[in-house]
Amino acid sequence: MKKTIKFFRILFESLIFSLFVTLISVKADDLKSYTQPFQNNTTTLSGKSVAANMYFTKIDYWELKNATLNLNYKVSQLASNQSSDITISINGIKFYSFRPDIKSGMQTKQIKIPIKLINGSNNLKIYGQIINESKNNSTLASTPANWLTLYKGSNVNFQYTLKAPEFKINSFYNHFSGADTISWGQSVIGIPKDASNGELTAATYALTGQTRTLTTDTDQLPLTSFGSSNEKNANYEIVVALYKNLPKEYKKMITSEDVNNKGFLKLVYHNDKHVLIVTSQTTNLLQKAARFVANSELMEETQTSTEKISGSTRTYSSTLKYNGVINLTNKGQKLTGAGHQEAEFFVSLPTSRTNAAGSKIRLHLRYAKNLNFKNSLATVYINKNIIGSHRLSLSKADNDDFTVTVPSNLKLGNSLVVRVALDLMPRSTVNTDNSETPWAYIGSDSKAYINSQEKNDLLFSNYPSLFIRNRTYNQIAVVRPYKLSAYDLQTITNIFNLVGIYAESNTGYIRFYTKKPSNEVLKNKNLIVFGTPKNNSFIKELNKSLYFKFDDKFKGFVSNEKLSIEKNYGKSIGTDQLLRSPFNKERGLLVVTAAHDRDVYMATTQINFQKNITQHSGDAIVVDQNNNIYNYRFKKKAVINKKIGLKQNIQENSKLYVYLLVIIFVSIILITSIVLLLIKNKKSTYRKGQLKNEKQ
Repeated sequence: MKKTIKFFRILFESLIFSLFVTLISVKADDLKSYTQPFQNNTTTLSGKSVAANMYFTKIDYWELKNATLNLNYKVSQLASNQSSDITISINGIKFYSFRPDIKSGMQTKQIKIPIKLINGSNNLKIYGQIINESKNNSTLASTPANWLTLYKGSNVNFQYTLKAPEFKINSFYNHFSGADTISWGQSVIGIPKDASNGELTAATYALTGQTRTLTTDTDQLPLTSFGSSNEKNANYEIVVALYKNLPKEYKKMITSEDVNNKGFLKLVYHNDKHVLIVTSQTTNLLQKAARFVANSELMEETQTSTEKISGSTRTYSSTLKYNGVINLTNKGQKLTGAGHQEAEFFVSLPTSRTNAAGSKIRLHLRYAKNLNFKNSLATVYINKNIIGSHRLSLSKADNDDFTVTVPSNLKLGNSLVVRVALDLMPRSTVNTDNSETPWAYIGSDSKAYINSQEKNDLLFSNYPSLFIRNRTYNQIAVVRPYKLSAYDLQTITNIFNLVGIYAESNTGYIRFYTKKPSNEVLKNKNLIVFGTPKNNSFIKELNKSLYFKFDDKFKGFVSNEKLSIEKNYGKSIGTDQLLRSPFNKERGLLVVTAAHDRDVYMATTQINFQKNITQHSGDAIVVDQNNNIYNYRFKKKAVINKKIGLKQNIQENSKLYVYLLVIIFVSIILITSIVLLLIKNKKSTYRKGQLKNEKQ
């Protein structure tokens, strides 16, 4: 009996131990990790007091367990390790200080961030004082050798568990579009294997609607076909298909009444997978439903598991028309502490526009009255370029406004950083810079007034501005292969990833075609053509217009004035070519082509992210299978619209034209005066001659 009891006790204890181990294992498996890099570029801060702001977000469905700041930095080799210090704060609350090691090379510091201080959106501030070593003691003298460099690549690593999504469309959307979900490849958009052009257009609307919300330049939301490995492995999927083309397991969940004269969204949980079905019986309503999915506001507001979209449903994204006036800060920003303090503000322009003459930055400041006003300054930078300074004064401490003009020749790009540097010098000299008595406040009515003009050069340095106008798709017609391979779907993903990032509104026009479009479409639309000559016959017709042309049998590229191409090498390269449309010289044509669909996809790896496209300034890109990348320019004149080009030329050289007009006007007056004097003298001489004759 005792042996039996002992046996069951051992068995019970073993079961308890096994259960405990299993639970521990489950908890360990459930613990997720995600690293969010800061968007800041490598920057150097100079002065005895330095500060920089970085920003990161915490996703709302995380149960946060740990957060670690990985700070990559380097300090001056002349700094004193006894007096120099760096302090970290989050959302205005200081939580960590340390003295940096004084040594050569980049250093990495891992710092635990108190999770109680972390909100949804977070401002992490790094500031301190870098003080140079002296033989006698440390000195606060500000020299170029007082510096701290913060390297790109600094990040925050999160460890967390996931909150399960609620059975609501908005909850599904938050998980589906989450940066971690996309980074792990757990989100996809699925379409039928033989998707129609209408289905492909709808899926592209949904795709670009999601890519505009992405915050990284490394992750993409893939477009894939039903049954692919990507689709099978994803936990979250948006299915876009006509009702007749839905997979059987999804079609039986939706009745014909659900899709009768309407688009329909239905959330389902099937095979441990969260799926949002987007469907309709007609192409127009399917695309209407896809525009609903592309509208983040509507998706975040929908707290049901189904949604019906009629022809009258308003699905367009709310967007303010760009008028050139941009608030630098909505809440204002306060800077505290003696010495050099800085605040950075990010300003974005529509991708189709660039800086024109007359842009200005207007700042509204308030600051402490206990400053040494002989040495206290405000300096404004744009993308590291100084554009103006302003001396602070006691009489204006409560209400100081000043404006600086942006040089007309300063290229701003699609985004710019306005940096305001304030040198807040206290009245008396102190030995440390830890006092927070000196302060300044940048008011919420500080603005950037950016006079801009349409980009008009058909070059990759302006891509994808040709395909974006007023922050939405600009009349895009896409000619694609008749049969779409897995590589072709990756090609579409790459092409529309960057287009989607800049398309802030979902109201524009995209259409897919499998054959040569009508003359009306060719004349009035901007064209994107991709594929091989074998699977897209339209490329054969365009071959005579290409910079890199195929041989007579369309099996590979041939040499041209820019590149000598060996026969076999020509079969293994992919090209991106940005041309004037042969059907309308004021429209553009992007041709992405190669002899094989894999190489077509490889070519699009140069036009999928901003970090890649900025490396190319010409109008043709070549990528080979060893990932060698070449950039060429063929067009001597890149202006696509001559009328706009003339207008821009006048704007850019307005002062020169004024001077020329003044010179011409003065010349006319001088010439007229000389002519009148000559006429007058001639008349006078003639009269004298007459009088002389009369006397004789």
